[in-house]
Amino acid sequence: MKEEHKPLEFVIPDQFYDRTKQRISTFFGDGIVAHVGFGDPVCGETAKVAATACKKAGVIGKLGGTYICMEGPQFSTKAESNLYRSWGFDVIGMTNLQEAKLSREAEICYATVAMVTDYDCWHPTHDSVTVDQIVAVLMKNAENACSVVKEAVKAMPASRTCKCGSALKNAILTDRTMIPLETRQKLALILDKYLPKPEAK
Repeated sequence: MKEEHKPLEFVIPDQFYDRTKQRISTFFGDGIVAHVGFGDPVCGETAKVAATACKKAGVIGKLGGTYICMEGPQFSTKAESNLYRSWGFDVIGMTNLQEAKLSREAEICYATVAMVTDYDCWHPTHDSVTVDQIVAVLMKNAENACSVVKEAVKAMPASRTCKCGSALKNAILTDRTMIPLETRQKLALILDKYLPKPEAK
């Protein structure tokens, strides 16, 4: 969305904007209400690890920025693209935001590494980019991503000091005794540490 983010560069956003309408982005419902904090939607520690990994892998990785998540599968109109630019967004894609929300609810550290493939349709040279050129950038981005992931895995801390691991601690609003058994069983992996053990029958 910004000319400063060139193809083959990576952006590690710290904010998201949702333009989707039809996606499930929560584990909750079915008898349980929970509202996790989402003001800072990515794990700052994980994002820093990703930025450092980019440097070690020889890839330009810019820490910070806003990712706008669109519905797809169609791309933006020029009117939409120009509007998003006027709002100051950095990159656009069709994934990530729901992943970030679900990760927060599951208390998983999450960060996005957005790989720039081309400028959106706002750019005057957009229509001159061929499919072959885009595929070549995609292939190189995939190769660079593998290198970044290898470096990130090596640098990931053994223990967490972030707040991601306790995101649900004060988020569950439903009376614990009123949560339906089926819902509790379905969400056992993320809920059990916060719920009393069910009485044996």
